[in-house]
Amino acid sequence: MAKEKEPKNEIVEKLLDQIDFHGLSQEEVLGKDGLIKTLTKRVLERALESEMDYHLGYEKHSNSGDRSGDSRNGYSSKKVIAENREVEIRVPRDRNGSFEPAVVGKYQKRTPLFNDQIISLYARGMTVREIKTHLEEIYGVEVSGELISRVTDAVIEDVGQWRTRPLDSSYPIVFLDALRVNTRQDGKSISKALYIALGIDWDGRKSVLGMWLAETEGAKFWAAVLTELRNRGVQDILIACTDGLTGFPDAIRAVFPDTHVQLCIVHMVRNSTRYVSYKDLKKVCGDLKKIYGAPTEEAACNALEDFGSTWDAKYPMIRKSWESRWNDLNEFFNYPEPIRKVIYTTNAIESLNSRLRKVTKSRSTFPTDDAIYKIMYLALTNAAKKWTMPLQNWGQAVNQFSILFPDRIPGVL
Repeated sequence: MAKEKEPKNEIVEKLLDQIDFHGLSQEEVLGKDGLIKTLTKRVLERALESEMDYHLGYEKHSNSGDRSGDSRNGYSSKKVIAENREVEIRVPRDRNGSFEPAVVGKYQKRTPLFNDQIISLYARGMTVREIKTHLEEIYGVEVSGELISRVTDAVIEDVGQWRTRPLDSSYPIVFLDALRVNTRQDGKSISKALYIALGIDWDGRKSVLGMWLAETEGAKFWAAVLTELRNRGVQDILIACTDGLTGFPDAIRAVFPDTHVQLCIVHMVRNSTRYVSYKDLKKVCGDLKKIYGAPTEEAACNALEDFGSTWDAKYPMIRKSWESRWNDLNEFFNYPEPIRKVIYTTNAIESLNSRLRKVTKSRSTFPTDDAIYKIMYLALTNAAKKWTMPLQNWGQAVNQFSILFPDRIPGVL
């Protein structure tokens, strides 16, 4: 019967117990030639020796290798960057030249952990130059800008797979919004719209369904985005929350005819007060709040009438704007107060967009569209790590959905 392996943490503890740390200085532990570097070197070399044993089918110095057709053939020296320090290691060779180590690949100069460190810094908005300087100043490791670019470019394949992955068949809520980013095209700097679709699944958790780049933000392109979501498996969306882009609700219904649209109230207030004089601003905002803060749709309609009586003479377009879009503004009145706050603003996606803008602020212009997709994907991946809990009062929302959409709730509920 094969001997059961000890848990890794127990093995580590036994090894540490054999080291006498008493009297060791910081330099002797963490320094250029300290204990950590020595252990890193020996662990890598021992792992490579183990890989060679497996490759040849027998252990070093064993007679089992006699006349096997392949054998050890000395060592080659190689410098690798492991975590945050450069280490010179001995890599075993075989006579046939067929040994392909996995721990540190044949042409690999960095361990995966170091690559992850570069990608993590890049995902937080640091430029290639800033990462290079950071690694040199903090860790004393000299890394070329070209190397950093190659490491981060490896993410592009992941981006492609992520952007085409299958999606759930149904989402209760999807937020749709766009932000502007600058990129180069034909030698010129231009502004493009980065479209983002953020879904809330039936467990109440957020996930970004996709991102797309286009030169302009328009309803026609949004229709193409929604068509792609359908092609990737989305068959139903209960509520789509959007800004006030003209033609957007029609574009949504063209692809998902049964979807209810909720225009963002915050966008409506911003647009309504764009040309309001500063001295009237506070009062106008207060009167608008009486509309969207009303307990029922009937009370909201009465508040809109009162608003018109007060402000039509001075700002006639405000009430007309709300009335013309009322059928796409009033969806949230069907829900209890806690759920209204989830759907009557696009705060969920605007908060995400704010994070994305932070990682782009140090770059005035991106060289290519791929560069935009790369850093945005990494930033989205970082953001998603915190999306572990469902939205507040989500159970109450699902109960309300089951009343309003009895035939459109997944069977698992």
